[in-house]
Amino acid sequence: MEITKPTLLLSKEIALRNIQNMARKANDHGLNFRPHFKTHQSAEIGEWFRDAGVKCITVSSLTMANYFADIGWDDITIAFSVNIPEIPEMNELAGRINLNLLIENKEGLAALQEKITWHTGVFIKIDTGYNRTGIESSRTQLIDELLETIQKSPLLQFKGFLSHTGHTYHANSTHDIFSRHFDALLKMKALKMRYRSEWPELMISMGDTPSCSICDNFDGVDEIRPGNFVFYDLTQFKLGVCQLTDIAVRMVCPVIAVHPSRNEVVIYGGAIHFAKDSIINIDGKPLFGRIVVEENDKKILLDERNYLHALSQEHGILKITPRDLSYFKPGNLIEIIPVHSCLTANLMKEYLTTEGEIIKMLPFY
Repeated sequence: MEITKPTLLLSKEIALRNIQNMARKANDHGLNFRPHFKTHQSAEIGEWFRDAGVKCITVSSLTMANYFADIGWDDITIAFSVNIPEIPEMNELAGRINLNLLIENKEGLAALQEKITWHTGVFIKIDTGYNRTGIESSRTQLIDELLETIQKSPLLQFKGFLSHTGHTYHANSTHDIFSRHFDALLKMKALKMRYRSEWPELMISMGDTPSCSICDNFDGVDEIRPGNFVFYDLTQFKLGVCQLTDIAVRMVCPVIAVHPSRNEVVIYGGAIHFAKDSIINIDGKPLFGRIVVEENDKKILLDERNYLHALSQEHGILKITPRDLSYFKPGNLIEIIPVHSCLTANLMKEYLTTEGEIIKMLPFY
């Protein structure tokens, strides 16, 4: 297939290896593997997980849950605290699959209690330090009240405590990832110890890609839910979580113009393709992607002095050293390794595999 516009190129070989490695790690630690599908959002890639033995999944929206339920996934956790206006639709979904929902307040639980008509699993969302959503693990009075309400409901089944240690993405080193993971682990284990006599089957579910990739202490954890690991990206590489050879996706972009006077190259590929996530480059400026060029049929990763420097809607601006400007000519195709593969994939809505196959994604999110 001839590439004429920004195209998300996916190495099936690398993605399969990443899936197999994480599935093996979960198995080695005796953990239920419930991968998050919000990264790839694809029915076909979902089958790669099924081939690796995965039977239950995580999603981040009701729309996504319905998409995967329609193609045969029947054990789904929506890892997004209950959105009260959508409960009638959640109720419909709970009638045809094993559905788990998240609660973090009395209002969400009361609405579920009032409107749910099917047996539905409920996790209490715990904030272990990310400070986005969830209940602090020390707020046991609120947790007690929620559990008391769940216990009175004939249709709501308490599944356990769920957390996302998302602050590992802001760690300064791999040691910092280990530290943040261990802190979260202690908080979740304390909850398990406190409540397991009354709820002996309660689960501890955790799931961020940095921790799941490099940590080996999962004492007390029953389930992991990483998602980004299927592709990885520059954020994970900078954290020390993966190697560049583990990153399964690249954006292929045409070169539009070369400006030697300011050492810049313009590409067709902007914020509507990459999103605007960045990391700090060696020059202290935002980096939106690393550059791969081709010479004599060989792929070359340029050093960090060459990088995707700025994004507008459709345009990308590359900063290029004078020595490397010769790699760029209008009409050429170059590859960009994205900073955040989840958002890039969500914007592109389809993949071109290195085998030449087009893979479609969830059409809307």
